[in-house]
Amino acid sequence: MKTIFDHPTRTELINRINSLNEHSRAQWGKMNVWQMTKHCTIWFEWIMGKNNPSYKQEWLGRIFGKIALKSNTKDDRPMQKNMPAGKQAVKQTGGDVEMQKKIWMKLIAECEHYSNPAFIHDFFGKMTREQIGVFAYKHADHHLRQFGV
Repeated sequence: MKTIFDHPTRTELINRINSLNEHSRAQWGKMNVWQMTKHCTIWFEWIMGKNNPSYKQEWLGRIFGKIALKSNTKDDRPMQKNMPAGKQAVKQTGGDVEMQKKIWMKLIAECEHYSNPAFIHDFFGKMTREQIGVFAYKHADHHLRQFGV
């Protein structure tokens, strides 16, 4: 399975991000390209532990989180279309796509040295490093496929 912690996978994602531009259009979902890139930078900052996030599993996640995590990390199947963005949803409608791309690519590159033992996913709960790596790849891939790259 692909993981964000493998160099070739990070390179692939960075190349795909580079092919986005302000004219890229979503093939599904409600986000425009700026909202998607901003969402992804916020999401990667969250898993990396930047900006002092607080980590707490939601009550519904305590019931269904481990089952959903296993389902999302057991094989190479991509994430389904139209999954909810959760707390990292972006309400603003526009901004600098190129700047968000640069931030997102830098965060992906930083995954080479990932270390955030405090990370707790708000729905899945505590995750192993392997699960974080697989899910981080799938999350990025999901949004890049959403915009056809």
